[in-house]
Amino acid sequence: MIRTALRTILTGILLAGCFAAFPRPQAAAQTASDAPLQISWEVRNRFRLFREERDFLLHVESARNRSILASEQSLEVQSDGRGWARNMVNRLCIDLQGRVSEPCNRDNVKESYLTPSDHAVIVHLDGAIPVGATCAWTFEDGDAPQRSTLDCTESLSLRVRYGPQTVATVEVSSGSEPQRISTVIKVRDVFIAGLGDSIASGEGNPDRAIALSDEGFCFRSYLGSATTQYYRPSRAGYKGGRACESSDPLQVWQRQSALWLNSTCHRSLYSYQTRTALALAVKYPHIAVTYLPLACTGATILDGLLGYQRGRECPPSKSGTCAVTVNAQVSELHDALAAAKRRQVDRKLDLVLLSIGANDINFSGLLADVIVDAPTERALFRRTGVIGSLDESRTALARELPQSFARLRDALKPLVGDLSHVVYVSYANPALNEGGASCPGGRAGFDIHPSFNADAERLAAVSGYVQSEFLPQLKALAQCESGVLCRDPRADRMTFVDAHQGVFADHGFCARTGSDPEFDRECFSPKGESFDPDIVTAASQPLLCGRSAGEYRAYLPRARWIRDANDSYFAAMTYPQGLPSSMQASDIHDATWGVLSAVYGGAVHPSAEGHAAMADAALPAAAAVLQLDAVVPEVRVEPAPPLVVAPEQH
Repeated sequence: MIRTALRTILTGILLAGCFAAFPRPQAAAQTASDAPLQISWEVRNRFRLFREERDFLLHVESARNRSILASEQSLEVQSDGRGWARNMVNRLCIDLQGRVSEPCNRDNVKESYLTPSDHAVIVHLDGAIPVGATCAWTFEDGDAPQRSTLDCTESLSLRVRYGPQTVATVEVSSGSEPQRISTVIKVRDVFIAGLGDSIASGEGNPDRAIALSDEGFCFRSYLGSATTQYYRPSRAGYKGGRACESSDPLQVWQRQSALWLNSTCHRSLYSYQTRTALALAVKYPHIAVTYLPLACTGATILDGLLGYQRGRECPPSKSGTCAVTVNAQVSELHDALAAAKRRQVDRKLDLVLLSIGANDINFSGLLADVIVDAPTERALFRRTGVIGSLDESRTALARELPQSFARLRDALKPLVGDLSHVVYVSYANPALNEGGASCPGGRAGFDIHPSFNADAERLAAVSGYVQSEFLPQLKALAQCESGVLCRDPRADRMTFVDAHQGVFADHGFCARTGSDPEFDRECFSPKGESFDPDIVTAASQPLLCGRSAGEYRAYLPRARWIRDANDSYFAAMTYPQGLPSSMQASDIHDATWGVLSAVYGGAVHPSAEGHAAMADAALPAAAAVLQLDAVVPEVRVEPAPPLVVAPEQH
């Protein structure tokens, strides 16, 4: 492979006449007039998943003096609730099938995504710059020095080699005594992987939400008679039959699906893992972040992390084929790291973001037990194993989960060495209301399906179990505490994050305020009476509020940071392709499809705001593990050497 030297890069820029004349960063404009001169530099478009710098700069601007949560809320309002990721998802270095682009064309430069050979940086002079001062810049990286002279108020943009340091020196000339200032430019490229289940993947938050129409779409109930049909909002743009007596191929229906970073795993740019990696790039200007998202909805430790799993759904394809299996995440990470090391021997994995365990104790089964209330559906779902029990979950928590966690440690250690570089981000209790009390239950937020009703007694029992048993056990497993056996506790302890759990206590799925979006307040009934039960009138207008379902905005600030079933349907409306064949819907009006379309796209999962709050908690832990707040060497300032004047000849 040809090594691209700084000399070659700078020469190309100089020949093209493109060296310098970039706008000065905002921070420089705010420098005090009497501040000492110093060289400042930062990596451009340093969240390397983004192909275009404009996408990164949007987040830089939004994050100024804001938390990740405040930034997310600002972007939600700015996008009118449509979400900032809806267009960015098509401008990434990883495609919608999860394949890494090698090379990736980033800002019109082809780069190796996993093993960059150079990085774009911008350099400028800060401080009390004398009026009319001229700057003579020199950059040295071991090859012949490269020089350029320009006005000191202008910035330089260049690419520096990854690995060796580049010494930047500037000689400032003005009416006063010249000064020479130098600093070292050395980019640190941080390799971060995201692993885990639906909480890690961002389930509930499609990068481009489903578009719904104001017309109804018919679903059958399990009893199968005409009187048990019901209508809910249809997908916008769907031209096929909406009555239960009609049917269309799934491919026709799929054309109007929600769009995900990866549909098979319901990966989303809104996930806390992506937001944490992005926030590191925004906050620390001297690093670049190479991020590899691998988390997958439905994953357990054994089926998902260490072994293959079933996918969530299949993206529309011309062939109509559907690959519903997903390779083991740890194997995918191992292969990616091995490929990177073949190109860069010293390339290493710096950090793993991880959330796992909920599916291992069948949390979705506990959720089904809480919200499925109609006798017919409860009996059917018990028989097919959809509904779980607390006793079964407790057994898995005490026996299977610790054993699986030990196997996961063994698999991760060869990849990261010290397991403190695995940042385990715990779950938040989704059913807590103001003051930390359990949500009261009822149909509010769950009336998208006639059989749903969050039973208050069962809900309180599950919420208490999560709070007092499940979450403490996860902490013990991650940190080798409370009798959890680890071979080497010092090296086996993961970095544990649960600081977000307290703030979620006021933002469970039942939280409501007068500042919630107007559509929610008008159309989602607090009594669970949002939809017209009359199948004649509901066929043309299923919402009792009379508004179009297309007015719903998945990405507006809300009191609830947990998606309820109504949110899940209105944001994602997912067809259950990833289910075992025995549970597959027979057609698009099938009763199974009706139930699962309401929960399969993210019910009782964090919203984008919830993920941002989780990222706020994870960010300082990740930065500490990476030691990003270490002291930076001071800039060297010295007078310029005296001008040597040749003696006059007589």
